[in-house]
Amino acid sequence: MSTTEPTRGTHPVVIGHLVMGLAFLGLVGIWAAVEYGGVSTEDLRWLLPLPWVFAGATGLLAVTLSGRRRTAAPYAAATTEPPYAEHEFDTDHTTGPDDTVTDLDHEEEQR
Repeated sequence: MSTTEPTRGTHPVVIGHLVMGLAFLGLVGIWAAVEYGGVSTEDLRWLLPLPWVFAGATGLLAVTLSGRRRTAAPYAAATTEPPYAEHEFDTDHTTGPDDTVTDLDHEEEQR
């Protein structure tokens, strides 16, 4: 038996998926209520917007709460490096003024 406990990690929640999933569940719930006799079709005028409002409020809450948990350290580390520090540019150009393609070269190939 291992003496170390497995670390628990969380994965980031995709807020768009959360919002659309909640809206879908709400619409299915309204459909089931109308289909199986709990709600009349006259009540749909005020029932159909409820899943969208609830899902949107949940999405706003999720965005607000996830923004508080983020730290500024990853962003600060990214801005201290000079731009393009990881990339080396190839300065050995194999093409020169003699290697350029012109319309005359293309016309000569067609002849």
